Amino acid sequence: MSDDVPVTAAPEGVRRGEEEAADPAGRPADPAGRPADRPWTALWVTALALPPLALLAAASWFGRWVRPGADDWCFLPRVRDDGISGLVGQFYLDDNGRVANALLVGAYAKFQVAGHQWYPLISGILVLAVLWAVAVLALRRAGLRTPRGMPLLLAAMTTALFLFVTPNTYKTFYWPAASVSHTLPPVLACAALIPLLLARTRRGRALAITVAVLMAAFLATLSEETAIVVVMVLLAALIVSGRVVPAADRGFVRLWCVGGIAGTAAGALVLITSPGSTHRRERFGAETTSLLASDSLAASLRAFAEITVTVVTTWQYVGGVAAGVLLGLLCRRADGTTPRPPAHWPLLTYAGLVTLLVSGYLCTVIAYPVFGDRVSDRSANRLWNDYLLLYVILLVGAGALLGLAVRRYAQRTAPAKAVCAALCVLVCVGPAIALTDLDAAMRSRAEKWDAQDRRLREGEAAGERVMPYERLVISQMLEPFSKGGEQYWPGGCVADLYRLDRVTDGARGR
Repeated sequence: MSDDVPVTAAPEGVRRGEEEAADPAGRPADPAGRPADRPWTALWVTALALPPLALLAAASWFGRWVRPGADDWCFLPRVRDDGISGLVGQFYLDDNGRVANALLVGAYAKFQVAGHQWYPLISGILVLAVLWAVAVLALRRAGLRTPRGMPLLLAAMTTALFLFVTPNTYKTFYWPAASVSHTLPPVLACAALIPLLLARTRRGRALAITVAVLMAAFLATLSEETAIVVVMVLLAALIVSGRVVPAADRGFVRLWCVGGIAGTAAGALVLITSPGSTHRRERFGAETTSLLASDSLAASLRAFAEITVTVVTTWQYVGGVAAGVLLGLLCRRADGTTPRPPAHWPLLTYAGLVTLLVSGYLCTVIAYPVFGDRVSDRSANRLWNDYLLLYVILLVGAGALLGLAVRRYAQRTAPAKAVCAALCVLVCVGPAIALTDLDAAMRSRAEKWDAQDRRLREGEAAGERVMPYERLVISQMLEPFSKGGEQYWPGGCVADLYRLDRVTDGARGR
């Protein structure tokens, strides 16, 4: 936990290359002799946040072309006819037991198509706001001063990498059902850190523990994969707390971790014992025996290895390291001295890496019975998001350690700053191009979807009971009559939405 890791002060005997100078106004300066708080630094750091923020703004604007597909076809008529409570009952009794998931799905499905169009904007703002708040508070708790725009840069870069540097941005950001299940949950887990970082009094600490318990229980009935990541992170924090957390805060931090684990266990109990979860396990053969079978574990390991190769070779993630390096190069302690890396940084590094690998593998294990070998396909990348945010955050942390090391041993840090600034801009180019192409595809589908929507509604109003439906596929989303027209699902849900008895394959009709 970065906010509780002590940052050692510079020794009284100033090291070579780290002499503290002062400008005429008496302000502290960096090793190069330039004032550390000069407005120019804050200006260019803030400017670096503009490219990832522009990505988020453009992607949110493109959300107006989102139209329902896949599972959305089934959620819309259920919420329209039975309300959000009807969807919660369906999830708990029949589908999967994820009652918190049903609440969030019902929240946007209540507004039908408009809910799908507004979802990218709202979720994007939520992701950025949570990460921004966590960055500000974590730096404050660590006793570090940075240029004004640094927390925003860290949050914006993390948001852009998490949402848009993926093999399938549509399923990560635009498809609300996938976002609710795999994109938002890790962000909500980060939101539980805010009360922890703000806690100063006994009442504040009690509130932080209460929020941890409730949020963990909520996440357990929202996303099984994120619940696994949360438990692994909390266990790792418990293990290293004896070495890295100050004695005065150690008891509180451990109690907070235990509360989160207990909340997760309580939520998992509600989920596992639900009739819907039992039905889902039986439907996909995902009982405990099959999950722990040697062939399933081996196949999951191969799939996770393929996912790891895909993620590690995606060069744009270097943007997280670059932002972290800039943090390490520009941060200072409150007294103006240069911070050193945490005393136990090797332990923190190993703990973060092991936590990421173990949680990622376990997420693959529980997803494998349902998705099979497709779990490592780029079309299923939404399943990786539960631990992908942890990966990006760890990259930022590794970059910060690297920046502190460069600052300690290099005579001049200007070249490193220039390279990192360039990388922060360059990593946004590829996603910008991909978003532009996706916008064109979404616009084309929206026009066809709206035309077909009018045709089906007019036909139902005229008394038609069976009408043709033409598949409108985008980003490998499921549509009725896939597999050459053999698979009807979700055709029945399409018929329910338009109050028809059945829809037929429009392609065959032509």
